[in-house]
Amino acid sequence: MVKTADGVVAVVGAGPGGLAAAMLLAASGLRVKVYEALPEIGGRTGREAAVDREGRRFLFDRGPTFFLMPYVLEEIFAAAGRRLSDYAELRRLDPMYRLIVGQPGREPITLDATQDVPEMCRRIGAVDPGDGAAFARFIADNRTKLRLMEPILRRPIRSVLDLLSLDTMKVGPLLKPHLSVHQLLRKYFRHPAVQLAVSFQSKYLGMSPYECPSLFTILPFIEYEYGIWHPIGGCHALMLGMADACREMGVEFVTSAPVERIVFEGRRAVGVEIASGPHAGRHAHGHVVVNADATWALKKFIPQALRGADTDAALDAKKYSCSTYMLYAGIEGEIGLPHHTIYISERYRENLDNISRDGGAGGRLSDDPSVYLCNPSPIDGTLAPRGCSSAYVLVPTPNTRAPIDWDAARGALREQAIEQIERRLGVKDFGRRIVAERVITPADWRNANINYGATFNLAHNLGQMLHRRPQHRLPGVDGVWLVGGGTHPGSGLPVIFLSSQITARLLCNELGAAYAPERLGSIEPKPRRPLAAVGEDNR
Repeated sequence: MVKTADGVVAVVGAGPGGLAAAMLLAASGLRVKVYEALPEIGGRTGREAAVDREGRRFLFDRGPTFFLMPYVLEEIFAAAGRRLSDYAELRRLDPMYRLIVGQPGREPITLDATQDVPEMCRRIGAVDPGDGAAFARFIADNRTKLRLMEPILRRPIRSVLDLLSLDTMKVGPLLKPHLSVHQLLRKYFRHPAVQLAVSFQSKYLGMSPYECPSLFTILPFIEYEYGIWHPIGGCHALMLGMADACREMGVEFVTSAPVERIVFEGRRAVGVEIASGPHAGRHAHGHVVVNADATWALKKFIPQALRGADTDAALDAKKYSCSTYMLYAGIEGEIGLPHHTIYISERYRENLDNISRDGGAGGRLSDDPSVYLCNPSPIDGTLAPRGCSSAYVLVPTPNTRAPIDWDAARGALREQAIEQIERRLGVKDFGRRIVAERVITPADWRNANINYGATFNLAHNLGQMLHRRPQHRLPGVDGVWLVGGGTHPGSGLPVIFLSSQITARLLCNELGAAYAPERLGSIEPKPRRPLAAVGEDNR
């Protein structure tokens, strides 16, 4: 039976990319229907819950916890005639995070990162006086780089011809594509700990700073320029706010509705098919926007005959990011750490090599892994019972190409994560105080329809950037569009929102619809908010 939805755009997946695309399309006057396989919206920006023996409930973000560049999401709400502040409460963090940089045979170096750049110069100068002065120059240089790069991040890059523009020529001399992030930072900073303090952000892309292209030095700059924010309720609260705005504009959500396939007539998509459940059947749609892991989606939804050279084997042979072991722990009492705390292994290069060797296929678990802990409870009382804390723990690991039995490694990974938190982060009796928990391993990420469990999508190397990533408008077919971290410009919430803008604009142009943001005129980056607001946001 065909269930008709003539003139309605289908969005498959209610993650951040799908929600942002749905908002923009609805704001542009299109009818939109979102299909989500899970019972709740959010995707990798969903929510995990754990309940202790007393019935107390702890809540955690499933994926992203760092919220950067809020002005990008503010643009999307503005295009829909709304204000983000009416749908979510954001708190700016100071310190932005604590870095504990391990040093072999010596005490680690601890740096609390602040958006106050002169103060950050002083803190870095306490590690190395020359590096403190260099930090201000690093910020100024990357301010120019991002200003020149942003037009490229906001438009589709479909071929090398799209790079032959005045914008590209302006930024070209600054990109230094022959250098890695680490190699470029060595031109600014002498001390290894300082180099790591402004390069660990390449892990946001699931990559090593020794391999990540140098253009991504804009990541630490973005933190210092625009701040790091916590949405009350976690990043998942942003997804709930976006869904609320979508519903107000008439977007229909269908949850617990896993799309089995996209239905084609020849090369044109004509709908989606749900195999079972209350929404089983074919649903007619002339356009389908897919918000899912890009290479998994290509293999799942696009028939091989329409994919050309993108065979399953070719897609699987691409370079992928690392994966992660996740421990969501309900803790009795306080944790005593800043909102974000990152321990960088004292054998960091070895740790990264263990994770990424041979694209993950040669990966193994490290003896001294880096570890990240998010402790939102001091400023957000919605996530844990009174007197308790919700701790989000992430350990970077190889993806599932590695010859690791993740079920067998599950217990050892848990104990290792707890040991690192107690020994490296200094949280006393962390393991003993766990009263509720949830765990996700790389195998679980893979089973959640993420190719190789690579939680940060395709690697962001030079061979898989710009026009070499899966396209927003899929070539070889009509009516199928991609959005999300697997497309240009890449992974992370802000750039996924930029991806959504690109996809929505292309789709509106094809349908002859007036793209909502263009009705508002050109959108420029918001100015840096006054630093005086930093302390106020944390009261």
